[in-house]
Amino acid sequence: MKILYVIANFLILAGILFVCCRKFVLRLFSDRRRRILAELDEAERIEKSLPPAGPGPEPVSDGQVQKGEDPQISSALEQEKIQAEGRISQIEAFGERECREIYRIMIGKTKRRFFQIMQEKVADLFSREPYLGRMREKEAGQIDEILGQIKLTPGDMAYLKYHDVLYVTLTSAYPLDPALVKKVDEATTRLLQEVNGKTSLWVREDPGLIGGLRLRIGDTVYDYTVAEELYHYEKGISREPITTDEPVREVLEEFEQKAESFAPKIHIYQLGRVLQISDGICWMDGLADIMYGEVVEFDCGERGMILDIQPERIGCVVFGEYANIESGSRVRRVGRIASVPVGKALLGRVVDAIGNPIDGEGYIYAEAKRPIECRAPGILDRASVSRPLHTGVKAIDALVPIGRGQRELIIGDRQTGKTALALDAIINQKGKDTVCIYVAIGQKDTTIAEIKDRLTQYGAMEYTTIVAANASGSAATQYIAPFSGTAMAEYFMYAGKDVLIIYDDLSKHAVAYRELSLLLHRPSGREAYPGDIFYLHSRLLERSAQLSAELGGGSITALPIIETLAGDISAYIPTNVISITDGQIFLESELFREGQRPAINVGLSVSRVGGAAQTKLMKQMSASLRTGLAQYRELADFTQLGADIDEVTRRTLDAGAHLMEALKQGRFQPLEDWQQGLLLFAVSEGFAQEVPLEEMSGVEKGLFLFFEEKHASLVEALKTGEKADAALLEQIRSALGAYQKRS
Repeated sequence: MKILYVIANFLILAGILFVCCRKFVLRLFSDRRRRILAELDEAERIEKSLPPAGPGPEPVSDGQVQKGEDPQISSALEQEKIQAEGRISQIEAFGERECREIYRIMIGKTKRRFFQIMQEKVADLFSREPYLGRMREKEAGQIDEILGQIKLTPGDMAYLKYHDVLYVTLTSAYPLDPALVKKVDEATTRLLQEVNGKTSLWVREDPGLIGGLRLRIGDTVYDYTVAEELYHYEKGISREPITTDEPVREVLEEFEQKAESFAPKIHIYQLGRVLQISDGICWMDGLADIMYGEVVEFDCGERGMILDIQPERIGCVVFGEYANIESGSRVRRVGRIASVPVGKALLGRVVDAIGNPIDGEGYIYAEAKRPIECRAPGILDRASVSRPLHTGVKAIDALVPIGRGQRELIIGDRQTGKTALALDAIINQKGKDTVCIYVAIGQKDTTIAEIKDRLTQYGAMEYTTIVAANASGSAATQYIAPFSGTAMAEYFMYAGKDVLIIYDDLSKHAVAYRELSLLLHRPSGREAYPGDIFYLHSRLLERSAQLSAELGGGSITALPIIETLAGDISAYIPTNVISITDGQIFLESELFREGQRPAINVGLSVSRVGGAAQTKLMKQMSASLRTGLAQYRELADFTQLGADIDEVTRRTLDAGAHLMEALKQGRFQPLEDWQQGLLLFAVSEGFAQEVPLEEMSGVEKGLFLFFEEKHASLVEALKTGEKADAALLEQIRSALGAYQKRS
């Protein structure tokens, strides 16, 4: 009967939540529904205005329509009904998609209510016979098993150096036999005598334990209670989605079957106490054995990560709502380093900084978990960067080539196209067996949604994961987001795959870390940044590498983004990241305003990998490109003074202008390697010299189409990426001449 009572309560609660959510959807789309319902009412009025059908139509002569019946009105009425019903179904589907987050919150509340009901049911169950008698009979055996496992931790030993007494607390759900209490006192006293310490035993009763015993020595808890079993049972269930009442009924039936032979197990963990909580930073005492980066859990269910360890207190950042945490409440050591889910299940999804889905597309069944902080591959574990990662952008692949395993910085002022370059690189990886991770740090929700829609439009989301730490989130989530994205990328790298990861951007990441450091009362340095800001980014970017063949040959290619102010690349954070990476792509505001897209400054952009990250064909075709552009920029600056120029200089300027125009490229229009090489060869050889600059984009498209249709054999030769010999170059020149004459 009690199970039926619990199920009935849950169904009533679920029904209330469903009704509330339906009302919210109706309010959200009331205008559109009102218009459609008005159209249906109008259609119904027209239908009622028609005469009712009689027993049968009277025969009419040819060409005569029966009185009162209009075929056009009937047809329009039927079509309007179909369209209106279709629009209603679309609105309902759209409303459900928009309200998935609300559904998720309500389901979470339903879960918590379900666990509360389950705990009440279990407490009532174990307060009656025969369960009460069975639990009391096991107390002596539980004491023996607990005493067989007690030991002093390094934290207890350190505590005893400054204090004479170590407190011991024995808690039970019911009054204990004095003989059992004496047994515990003697065992703990002997344990402390080995290190010349003393104990102070406290005995308490707590009906909330439901049944069993709990012994706490210092910070360590040896828990043999029913309440602790329920805690782990709840955590196991909460990992699975509960969207209907079917799983709930199954869980209740399963638990009642287990209750017949229920026997709790011993759980060992450590507890601390909250001293102070403010601005997302929690200060605690206790937990002397905890490590940096470890996860803790508060009584309210929120979790945090240790970021500061001091002699008298421990500081941690809170991932969730820190307003739910109270001073004096208990905090539990989870026993693991902060980690995130990894695997193929995350591809195509948008997750937050700790790996939870935020795209409303359902639960993620991850293959494994991986720590967000991990040691970078050693020197012997790495191989040289020798394979190109094509971005599809002419100015990058020709001038500042990127290799797999390289770290290439994208730097420039805001609104100069940094994110656009990164997205083009992701889109260009389609069909190339490369996994992409895009880490959005401090971006607006609308910007992240737009990026996801754009990647979906070009078919890139199927191999991409977006890790979003939006601007409205806490500094803690913005701090750990790039580390979480790198952990997801490392899973694929060590599986032998190639990964491209974008950090957009590390300037906001540095600001978030500065905020956390100041709240943790760490000393500030230059520009108020902490002294380890360089180490922060170096340990992040050093995890990107090309692994050796013995480790599978996988790679992580990193494209960190840094935002400058007024083009100042000598500022603190830009110089730090420049010294860590293997080159930089500098986007200049002046070039951007002049219409040069992408606005890459050739003089300040460099790749320290160089030609090793290019195909032989691209290396051959772009050999003189940088020199020609440098000459053009220098002469262009000189001629701005109004000096007279000779014919040679004019031809040089004209050739440079055509090169600059050829390097222009629209967004989301990546080119293949052979197309880039062919275009650069054609411009450098002077085949576009007579083409007006404003017609260069049309010539480019026509050139590719002409070669694909008329010279397919040359295209196949170029696609191999091998260096073109003299004969092949002559054939290309001949084909370019034919195209020039035709156009």
